[in-house]
Amino acid sequence: MEKIKDALAKAKIENVGNKINTRPAQQETVTQQTVKGFPNTENELGQITYLNTPIIKLDNAHLEKNRIVAHTKSDLNSYSFDSLRTQILQKMEENNWRTIAVVSPTPQSGKTLISINLAISIAHQPQKTAILVDLDLRRPKVATYLGIHTEKSMNDYLQDKAPLKDIMINPGIDRLVIVPTMKPVSKSAEILSSKKITGLITELRARYESRIVIFDCPPVLNSDDAMVLLPQVDCILLVIANGMSTQSEIEETLHHLPKANLLGVVLNKAEVESKAYYY
Repeated sequence: MEKIKDALAKAKIENVGNKINTRPAQQETVTQQTVKGFPNTENELGQITYLNTPIIKLDNAHLEKNRIVAHTKSDLNSYSFDSLRTQILQKMEENNWRTIAVVSPTPQSGKTLISINLAISIAHQPQKTAILVDLDLRRPKVATYLGIHTEKSMNDYLQDKAPLKDIMINPGIDRLVIVPTMKPVSKSAEILSSKKITGLITELRARYESRIVIFDCPPVLNSDDAMVLLPQVDCILLVIANGMSTQSEIEETLHHLPKANLLGVVLNKAEVESKAYYY
């Protein structure tokens, strides 16, 4: 912990975000229901009318096992994500930012679980909608952690086999849309720097003023994937797993990130004591 603080201090990063504990687990089954629903209408409360988008009902036991807690206020850990959401939204609104990349120095830091919980928490805000896009093309995990099985995904979109509207799904949570990647993609860095991805990010950002787009992105130090993607998004959230990254890895990661667009740092897998919530 002290090494992390030292590394952040040296990089002059002031916003060290919430301490959160997440633990991944294995995949389980979900039930799928198809309704008419592509999110193409929206009222002043941010409520979406679905027309063609499939709704996939998530398994609560699967979510709990995977430490996805933001969907239920019965889990006290959900308030950590609500606090993180509020801090992020305030900063994004100040700068008119709508797209945010979630990254980590190396794998196994929990960035995907942070991305999922953050997206769910943002979707709970009545004035906001959220879309979570899995752009960790080498090791896509969003669908696995949510327990989603879908025939069409980002893989089909990248191969021009499906339009964007056909790869969006609603996980049974109002104002939330998921764009999953079901299997690893070869030549991922080249794809992430392509006009197709640029067009995707532009379209997702521009469709609704109330929409926040969260990209689960590749780790910074394992390839150049994140480096070609980050210049295309408005801001960045860095996830560091307690005890998983060395000081040199944190410093090197911060060296690669544009400081003006770095919202802050989440220390994940921290040993923190849950506190009761009082209204």
